[in-house]
Amino acid sequence: MDTAHKADSNPILIRSAEPEDAARIAALLGQPGVAEGLLQTPDAPNASRLEYHQKIEPHACRLVAVADDEIVGSAGLHVMGPGLRRMHVRTLGLCVAAEWQGRGVGRKLLTRLLDWADNWAGVLRVELHVHVDNDRAMALYRSMGFLEEGRHKAFSLKNGRYVDSISMARMHPQPPSIKISAG
Repeated sequence: MDTAHKADSNPILIRSAEPEDAARIAALLGQPGVAEGLLQTPDAPNASRLEYHQKIEPHACRLVAVADDEIVGSAGLHVMGPGLRRMHVRTLGLCVAAEWQGRGVGRKLLTRLLDWADNWAGVLRVELHVHVDNDRAMALYRSMGFLEEGRHKAFSLKNGRYVDSISMARMHPQPPSIKISAG
């Protein structure tokens, strides 16, 4: 069975990323076809990413996409820092194994994250950076309500050349408000 057929026929389970998933998430981030689109370095030891992926972030949402007990995608919404003034913002990280890209895995992960942000976490703004040559990712983000906010020249080194990055953000479609009932 070829990889495309296998990927198309397997159901995807989206679930919370657990500390015991750290090694498999770290391995996914370093895979060819994945690392290039992230700020990861090829051939970095998985151990260099383990500690981060084992941590529990109380105000973040981390998910994995699983097919046949294999982690084929990972995504998270992360707090920007400890400052109270930016607690309404999360930054998005998303990756999908090369053989699963273009098959809806990223959309499923992002849909679940945005549901969490909109309905459970009081997140007003989700931000991200994407390389300008990642057309598939930009199309996904635009289709999910993200708008381009700026271009960062020579943002990162990729395959021996500096590439620009686009910053994008999505605002909550119906920001929550406090309604006080008369009573």
